[in-house]
Amino acid sequence: MSASSPTTILLVEDDEAIGRPLTGALRGQSYDTLWAVTAAEALELVEESPALILLDLGLPDLDGVELCRRLRAQLPATVIVVLSGRAEDVDVVLGLEAGADDYLTKPFRLPVLLARVRAHLRRQLPVPETAGQPAPPIRLGSLHLDLGARRCEVDGQEVPLRPKEFELLAALVAEAGQAVSRQELMARVWDAQWTGPTKTLDMHVSSLRRKLAEYGEDPQRIVTLRSFGYRYDAPNGSLAG
Repeated sequence: MSASSPTTILLVEDDEAIGRPLTGALRGQSYDTLWAVTAAEALELVEESPALILLDLGLPDLDGVELCRRLRAQLPATVIVVLSGRAEDVDVVLGLEAGADDYLTKPFRLPVLLARVRAHLRRQLPVPETAGQPAPPIRLGSLHLDLGARRCEVDGQEVPLRPKEFELLAALVAEAGQAVSRQELMARVWDAQWTGPTKTLDMHVSSLRRKLAEYGEDPQRIVTLRSFGYRYDAPNGSLAG
């Protein structure tokens, strides 16, 4: 990130006591920060193609969960982080299923929020190349992952995955046949210093299974390992690049 090409963040928050200092803090980190106090304003500002959206669910003109769905439909690659006073499990599930990548409950500590923002934006950087060559694709039966293009295909059909869903699948197939702990997956896909609940991981696995099944891939290849994590079982136990 540089001063000449700042990363754009859209804050959707109707509480001025939160929105004003948070906008100032984000701009102090050299982010080009837009602030919307209603859903209508947010839907207009998405034309600025923000890299990340901080979304309050308690808006005056539209339920935040419905706005999250609309934002996800318009900006499939943009990171959406929900900021909400709704801390019940059902609220977290609704937010994640609506398309959020992360869920942070109020009140939150500003350093924690800024760390989450930096982590999510780092994860948006292109997959690094080795010796000037793109990272090789991964093929597991009918599943094809193009890491350089961040594209997932099943039998030649592209599966529309959100950024975190793609990264989660890539982390699992890279260790096909091996158990991967919840902590390791959270570190790889979200942030090495993650302090939030791992329910975010569970909901992304659920969404990932559902999307793969819609395109004919066996969702049970992602195996839940109780009290530990997950494992991706490759067809015939093979992994090909």
